[in-house]
Amino acid sequence: MQLSAAQLPTHLQKALRPLYVLHGDEALLAQEAADAIRATARAQGYTERSSFTVAGANYDWSAVLAAGGSLSLFADRQIVEIRVPSGKPGKDGSAALQQIAQQAAGNDAVLTLVLLPRLDKATRTSAWFSALEGAGVAIQIDSVERAQLPAWIAQRLAAQGQRVQAGEAGQRTLQFFADQVEGNLLAAHQEISKLGLLHPAGELTLEQVEAAVTNVARYDVFKLSEAVLAGRRERVQRMIDGLQAEGEAPVLVHYAIAEDIRALKRIQDAMAAGKPLPLALRSERVWGLRERLFERVLPLLSERQLDALLEAAWRVDGIVKGLQHPGWPQDPWQALQRLAQSLTGACAPAR
Repeated sequence: MQLSAAQLPTHLQKALRPLYVLHGDEALLAQEAADAIRATARAQGYTERSSFTVAGANYDWSAVLAAGGSLSLFADRQIVEIRVPSGKPGKDGSAALQQIAQQAAGNDAVLTLVLLPRLDKATRTSAWFSALEGAGVAIQIDSVERAQLPAWIAQRLAAQGQRVQAGEAGQRTLQFFADQVEGNLLAAHQEISKLGLLHPAGELTLEQVEAAVTNVARYDVFKLSEAVLAGRRERVQRMIDGLQAEGEAPVLVHYAIAEDIRALKRIQDAMAAGKPLPLALRSERVWGLRERLFERVLPLLSERQLDALLEAAWRVDGIVKGLQHPGWPQDPWQALQRLAQSLTGACAPAR
């Protein structure tokens, strides 16, 4: 059985299953989901808890199997937690997890909670994961993307009795808040809690939020690609400044930008040779959101523009490796800003 994290509270009000699997990389949401399951279990008499962390392919699963197959001397019901940080339990672990899934059926004395990172498609279709999902409830913990973040913040503020101003002023406040905490959901939660301590229930102004919320944003170099292709100049500048402040390697940032330019050029050439756009995108392994961005951007870019961007990417490649090019900044981060903004401007939607 599959559920979203948003469906979990309603599910727990109705019934408690003997097995839960949480998988995803969003630490805050995974922790909250696990806490909700534990709290419901404790209220139903699961008063003892055992925890196991699987380390390495040669991990000894015997203690895990024994915990799930025996009753405690001090409690009628117990929670058995199994953490697999790598998401790869190995051959022995695969067999053990399938056995645990089999034991869970009809056993209301043990509640098993399996905690996993984000899983790829192959792992989600493996025998052990399918067995766990079939015997209990699997919950995928999805990240809160930047576009969803203002609404997430507003929802969390509402839960503690606070809200931003109505209309455009409130939207500016939420956008400011989101810019400050992007990519760092645990810190976002802490900043929201801070506002609850500093101000009473009711309406918050932009000035109050600006004074209280610390810049704790963390940027992903591959999210930068999405911002560039979406033509969002201010966001691109903020992300590159943030990546520099975080100590990211300039060569990795350059790779992300240059690879998009090269992919756009290869797809444009393939289409000029008569290849349909869907096939050209597939051959370049462009999927999901990136595929939608490419579909929007390609009609905007001329062959001449992409050739110029390719040359610029070649020059910046040299700069980030210590070379100099006349007419270009010597500082790698300034050169990266110039390259990124050149592509961003070419991708910007027509006004």
